[in-house]
Amino acid sequence: DSEFGGNSEKALLNTDCVIVSPGVPPTARILIEAETRGIEIISELEFAYRNCKNPIIAITGTNGKTTTTTLMAYILNRSGKKAIACGNIGSPMSAYVNHISPDTILVAEISSYQLDRVKTFRPDVAMILNITPDHLSYHGSLENYISAKYKIFSMQNEKDLLILNADDAATLAAKNHATARIAYFSMNPVENGIYREGEAMVARFSQHNEEKIMFFEEIRIPGVHNAYNSMAAALAARAFEIRNEDIRDSLMSFQGVEHRLELVRIFDGIDFVNDSKATNINATWYALSSYNRPLIWIAGGRGDNNDYSELDELVDKNVKSIVVIGEESDNIFNYFCLKKRVQKSLSLEDAVLQAKDFAEEGDIVLFSPACKSFDMFINYEHRGEVFKQAVMDIK
Repeated sequence: DSEFGGNSEKALLNTDCVIVSPGVPPTARILIEAETRGIEIISELEFAYRNCKNPIIAITGTNGKTTTTTLMAYILNRSGKKAIACGNIGSPMSAYVNHISPDTILVAEISSYQLDRVKTFRPDVAMILNITPDHLSYHGSLENYISAKYKIFSMQNEKDLLILNADDAATLAAKNHATARIAYFSMNPVENGIYREGEAMVARFSQHNEEKIMFFEEIRIPGVHNAYNSMAAALAARAFEIRNEDIRDSLMSFQGVEHRLELVRIFDGIDFVNDSKATNINATWYALSSYNRPLIWIAGGRGDNNDYSELDELVDKNVKSIVVIGEESDNIFNYFCLKKRVQKSLSLEDAVLQAKDFAEEGDIVLFSPACKSFDMFINYEHRGEVFKQAVMDIK
């Protein structure tokens, strides 16, 4: 049975298991009542896993999940494997169970919401890209958020692989709780994993065996965050015996995902870039650090206790002017107005026109909101589509 638009206690009659949608808070009355009655509560991810026999690569992190999941599936398919990107991106994992060949690899983007209600979920390869404060209104605390992320590897054993970002403290700490084999990605040398050495991406899996995979400048998608995403994906690809040559060719040709540093149009020598997926400060930090040309930054939406001081250095260095929208516009304006030229706009369409007027040939208009979309839009995809249409309407 299912109910929409609300829940009544009749939903729990003759019920053995409740499969909860991601984002339904643990404080929901229907879930508390189910727990009181001793009814099992699991996520869709757990339900899918219990009925799945396919190899699974599971990817989580505060930022970079969608890009890395899409990139991972791209590398596998381009290298002759069969792979599908699923989970928190596109279709849920349960949509593919029993409908695909058993050798198809499921590359699953996994959110903290989904992980919060898993019990037996055990991916062959688990990956944590990074952990910064997010979704704290749901989880209640940073500690709870980290605990949910760690569930991605909690059922793994020594036959499985856990891939960790060695440069992120909360992610690296996961090694103290894992029983799986661990490989690391980093901008510094690591004993077992993939790292940066000079300008090269290097793999090391034994003390006397280093292999150069490629140069970082050859990666097609820009930014240091995508260098991290690429190293993580390369590690997982190696676990599935993909050759370095195929990894390199894939990273040189992969064009990225929609709404993440997506070049929309070049008009009058000005690049217009859609980064609507940047729904928090950390994601926008990566966006602002990804270019070496002057930026006109469009920001705003629904804030989540945003600390804009984290962006000070990058704004000082890279941003010429700022256009702000949404519920957070006053906060952003008040924080940056003494440092940069800041303009408030009532709509995203107006913001695009304002940014165009501020920009000169060679500049980049970067829409990287650093905020959630729910004040003005259905979701970040809807927000990105509105931005792209506004850009295409410029005459």
